[in-house]
Amino acid sequence: MTEELDFNPFPIIKGSFAQTILGSIPHLKKGPKSVTKFIALPDKDYLAVEITTPKKWKKTDPTIVLVHGLCGSHKSPILVRLAKKFKSKNIRSVRVNLRGCGSGRGKAKKLYHGGQSSDIFEVLKVLKNEHPLSDITLIGFSLGGNISLKLAGELSIEGIDILKKVIAINPPVDLLASVKRLDIKENRIYQKYFVKLLKEDLEYRKKIFPELNEIEFPEDITFFQWDELYTTKAYGFDDVLTYYKKSSSKTLVPSITMPCHILFSDDDPIIKSQTFDNYTLPKNVRLFKTKNGGHIGYIGFPKKFKGLYWIDNVIVNWALEE
Repeated sequence: MTEELDFNPFPIIKGSFAQTILGSIPHLKKGPKSVTKFIALPDKDYLAVEITTPKKWKKTDPTIVLVHGLCGSHKSPILVRLAKKFKSKNIRSVRVNLRGCGSGRGKAKKLYHGGQSSDIFEVLKVLKNEHPLSDITLIGFSLGGNISLKLAGELSIEGIDILKKVIAINPPVDLLASVKRLDIKENRIYQKYFVKLLKEDLEYRKKIFPELNEIEFPEDITFFQWDELYTTKAYGFDDVLTYYKKSSSKTLVPSITMPCHILFSDDDPIIKSQTFDNYTLPKNVRLFKTKNGGHIGYIGFPKKFKGLYWIDNVIVNWALEE
């Protein structure tokens, strides 16, 4: 059963495009102070996490792990804002950079992919080993949301008790469906933007790791072609459709046994909010929707309930509720 959340967008930015773009604009203020930690991965790549620990935080206090979306990093606006909010509440936050992103740039040969839950599992194992009494809540945004849900489902199936809660905001739980949406005429602006950044990232890695193979991409490449030419080959998938099927969290969400909150927006240009409409989900998995908000926008009224960044206060409330 879907629960409708009452979100009222700021009047002059009601549209999906405006909400999506304004929600991604970086802040002029610096993020909270953090310590960079590098996590070794089984294939000898590394990723970096930024850990912000309040002065009064104890080893038995909670830890929030934040995972950014496609082409993001620990500097993504919503991660920065939330790290500040959690710090003010004496909660440690760990902003994960997917492979080669943020402070981990140049530390990984491969680009991350949309279902790379094993990398986040390595992060969780390190954190739990260091502070076994600190409960961990995993919060993922967009692509990071799909990865987080996939991991939560896998851990539940394996009976691994390492997470207290998982939260996903606008997750592309069906990767193929999202790729198709990105190729719709009105959404191609997002596709071009993301693919441009991915190609630039790959070119940078070739300078650091000259042994990487050259790939000839079409001039006006689609996301489907990107995954077909790069992702499937880099990670050994049989084909691109196999990659989408194995990396999507859609079929794993019903297996999640821990408390789980998922938020979709009906006007999201990238995510199909109706994905779970015909699914029977367990009571611990709560599905929420708003009519507006775009893709991780949710820009509201500064002086009204939950403020300008409506989504931040929703997430903090979900993370802290028992």
